[in-house]
Amino acid sequence: MNPKPSFLGHRERLRKKFIKNGLDSFLPHEILEILLTYSIPRKDTKPIAWALLKKFGSLSDVLDAKEEDLLKVDGVGSSSVVLLKLMRGIMRSYSLEKIQERKEISSPESVLDFCRASLQGKQEEAFEVIFLTVRNTVITVERLCQGTLDKAQISPRKILEKAFAYNAAGLIFIHNHPSGEPKPSDEDKHLTETLSRLATPLGIMVLDHIIVGRGKFFSMKANAFITNEEGNK
Repeated sequence: MNPKPSFLGHRERLRKKFIKNGLDSFLPHEILEILLTYSIPRKDTKPIAWALLKKFGSLSDVLDAKEEDLLKVDGVGSSSVVLLKLMRGIMRSYSLEKIQERKEISSPESVLDFCRASLQGKQEEAFEVIFLTVRNTVITVERLCQGTLDKAQISPRKILEKAFAYNAAGLIFIHNHPSGEPKPSDEDKHLTETLSRLATPLGIMVLDHIIVGRGKFFSMKANAFITNEEGNK
């Protein structure tokens, strides 16, 4: 009778470790190892996990990587790509539900986890809007634009039409800088000023514009780029 492959015992140890301690005690390669066991049933996943980290640099970079780049790593197939992308999507959905449960969005930190889960690490620029009620609770979030690496084209008219459709009283803009540096450009500042100027007479307040970088963020409200009374509560 052939002995069981050694990696089967390793998988069981990883699963028991997770059940006992959660992911807090896991190293990045161990997280990828245990995750890949659900898409690679009959193979040692440790070398694949290490290969992914070597190519992309970190766990978050692996989850943010493009499908075609993931498939270049030996041992990674379409099932593993779907699993990794699914995990990234679950992170966004989880954090969105959390902000929707909040009784009030009162600071950049209130939505920061969602901003990171949604846009941090994306390789092209995207622009999202959080639509809020008069009590500053979240109605919904929509990605209204996904552009090239250097610029996202935003339509103020489209944003305001969406705000009226949702009966929104407040807006928070989120977008990412793929370069990793969240400092706003002159275009970012101009866009925020324009949207605030157009929205305020309509009874819609621009409460913040948060730019997400790599491990950093910039809040225009916190840095006094938004100066209307409602936006500075």
